[in-house]
Amino acid sequence: MVEALLSAEDVSKDFAFSRSVVDLLRRRPVSAVHALNGVSLDVRRGETLGIVGESGCGKSTLARCLVRLHDCDRGRVVFDGTDIATLTGAVRRRFNARVQMIFQDPYSSLNPRMSVRQILSEALRVHRMRPAGEIDGRIAELLEMVRLPADAADRHPHAFSGGQRQRIGIARALAVEPEVLVADELVSALDVSVQAQVVNLLLELQDRLDLTIVFVAHDLRLVRHISHRVAVMYLGKVVEVAPTEALFTDPRHPYTQALLAAAPEMDPGCRSRRAGARGELPSPIDLPSGCLFHTRCPHAFDRCPRDVPALGPRGLGHVAACHLDAPEPRP
Repeated sequence: MVEALLSAEDVSKDFAFSRSVVDLLRRRPVSAVHALNGVSLDVRRGETLGIVGESGCGKSTLARCLVRLHDCDRGRVVFDGTDIATLTGAVRRRFNARVQMIFQDPYSSLNPRMSVRQILSEALRVHRMRPAGEIDGRIAELLEMVRLPADAADRHPHAFSGGQRQRIGIARALAVEPEVLVADELVSALDVSVQAQVVNLLLELQDRLDLTIVFVAHDLRLVRHISHRVAVMYLGKVVEVAPTEALFTDPRHPYTQALLAAAPEMDPGCRSRRAGARGELPSPIDLPSGCLFHTRCPHAFDRCPRDVPALGPRGLGHVAACHLDAPEPRP
């Protein structure tokens, strides 16, 4: 089995609301959004792991925890055998270079007052990737790598389209020669005609540079195209992980089945008439007991609101957190 390069181990993350004077006087308990609720996940060296789920399921929070933009409240993130929460100083900076994030919005992730040359040279200088005399040459290499013309270096972000700005974001991430790219909704802000170009560029760069990629998205078609394995999240928890084709052809968790049933079909004759998940997504402030999906699951039975299901085997490399077909726990 290929080794895990990056792992989340029982990671939880809460975002507490600020308390007013009235709350303090009445001694009301602190309310919090439970964004992640015990996420355990391995990212194997050289693979693309897709992470999917509804808006608000914790995908972006998990991505930020993996690169340590958020610190975990409980659990830990391990990179190359080391808990990243223990990294400090030069070792922390080295981790920041080895694990890079590409953000969703290409319009706000680039400094509008800096030229492309300044944006890329800043990354190269801060991480001391090249001597000063070699920086311009490296910038030209990076622009060629993401298929932007050489004269793009002296233009500002406002002069580029959304797809071109996202390429600049990719070039900035590649400037520090990372091993892992965490792409958070990389193409969701782009036109459909541009999405395929950016995704195919990412696949080519992965082969060329031997990258490991975490691809966070809500578009199931893109995830199927780019990923080796897929993890499905619901209310801050991973409910199923499987090789891509196994997940799309034989989903084992009812939530995954509902997601696939809700995905639009190009052929009107192939539209599913099966109902997906019923009801609305529960509040992440007040989570359901037991299986988090039991309030919407068409197959829920008496065990579901009582016991929290563990990720169990459902085939070769395929796990799902569901009580269906799972043995009763021993007392």
